[in-house]
Amino acid sequence: MNERFLSELAARLSELAAANPAKDLERNFRALLSSAFTRLELVSREEYDAQTQVLARAREKLAALEARVAELEARTTTRKAG
Repeated sequence: MNERFLSELAARLSELAAANPAKDLERNFRALLSSAFTRLELVSREEYDAQTQVLARAREKLAALEARVAELEARTTTRKAG
């Protein structure tokens, strides 16, 4: 096989690959999936992680407030009994 034949073959294969309908299908599938994900109102990983941190802080504050309320209730109960 000579160099010219291989070059022409490579060029023709490149042209066929560029005209391949699979690329259009891939583009259409991507658009379809993107549209479906948008309708599902999915969140990004970064937003999910940020909200997870906010929730963890809120749980810590809630636990501290519950402990404080229990302490105050215990004091009130002790004063009423005494």
